[in-house]
Amino acid sequence: MARPRRDSKRDERISEEIVVDANGPEEQAMGWYYYLEEKLGFPFLATCIGERAVSPLRKGEKVEVVAMAPERECGHEMFVALRWEGRKLAVPLSQLKPGAKADKDTREAVADWHYWLAQGYEM
Repeated sequence: MARPRRDSKRDERISEEIVVDANGPEEQAMGWYYYLEEKLGFPFLATCIGERAVSPLRKGEKVEVVAMAPERECGHEMFVALRWEGRKLAVPLSQLKPGAKADKDTREAVADWHYWLAQGYEM
């Protein structure tokens, strides 16, 4: 997958708001966790945009995202909780795209996470 074109406004937001004083991967993860927890407007509908071995979701499946997964689950990747087959399940946020009815902050925050990953960054 090709990297998306650099977005200076998004790069600045990520470096100034999310990973601003992060010393190492653990602090980057916590920066991302608290940014997403603050910006995501739960609950919101989302669509699975790609299958992952760590998740039962199939591409195109629609789900309701209800919260961030517990902080302890987000040390290396951001996970969100959803209701799935009668129980709560955590799946990678990178696997989801918010629906059109999700608020602007939610769509922007998820896009920030997808952009950061697409640029080749990881924790």
